[in-house]
Amino acid sequence: MKNPTYVIKKPLLTEKGSFASGEFNRHCFLVDRRARKDEIKHAVQELYGVRVLDVATQNRKGKRKRTRFGWVVETTTKKATVKLHPDDTIELL
Repeated sequence: MKNPTYVIKKPLLTEKGSFASGEFNRHCFLVDRRARKDEIKHAVQELYGVRVLDVATQNRKGKRKRTRFGWVVETTTKKATVKLHPDDTIELL
């Protein structure tokens, strides 16, 4: 199993994610592109000491941008939305 700090890169603090964390007890994280759902689940449980019920992942394709030197493609990232047990919370702010 991978080190949890390699699997979870950082929490994503967006307006939509903040609403989901307050209303539905779901939190979003930027994770390693090669990480599987079970690795993400174990990493969140180990880092934050909470119980994870469900993990949903999304691969976000990097956008193409025009610069004066030509086209540049941003890196492709992976986002994980983690649903926590109703009794557990994570304070990210």
